[in-house]
Amino acid sequence: MHTTCLIIDDDQDDREIFLAVLETIAPACQGITAVNGQDALDKLISKAVDPDIIFLDLNMPLMDGCQFLSAFKQVDFQKAIPIIVLTTSSDKTTRARTLELGATQFVTKPDTFLDWERVLKEQLQDQQIIC
Repeated sequence: MHTTCLIIDDDQDDREIFLAVLETIAPACQGITAVNGQDALDKLISKAVDPDIIFLDLNMPLMDGCQFLSAFKQVDFQKAIPIIVLTTSSDKTTRARTLELGATQFVTKPDTFLDWERVLKEQLQDQQIIC
């Protein structure tokens, strides 16, 4: 089974860490990146990417995570796609807002590679994404 994860993050280091961790914990999963919400939305609408799960940063230029969530709700996709907010924020108000906007989960970005492994593995398992 082919599984695709879309990571939306403007930070190149975070995208690279995410992809390295994904390769380590789930080599059968394909990781696709977008540099901001608009980039991701364009890829989704054009069907350039058909992810099984989306990992979304909040603080990005052009279209931030909350704006992406709002725009994402307006598009009729053929399947439900879980969106995991993965951000440096741990603010309860921000968490509540993203969940109201349709995020499936809200997770604070880990600090170490091992913590990244743990977090991504938990999220893939929780969403029943098989890699």
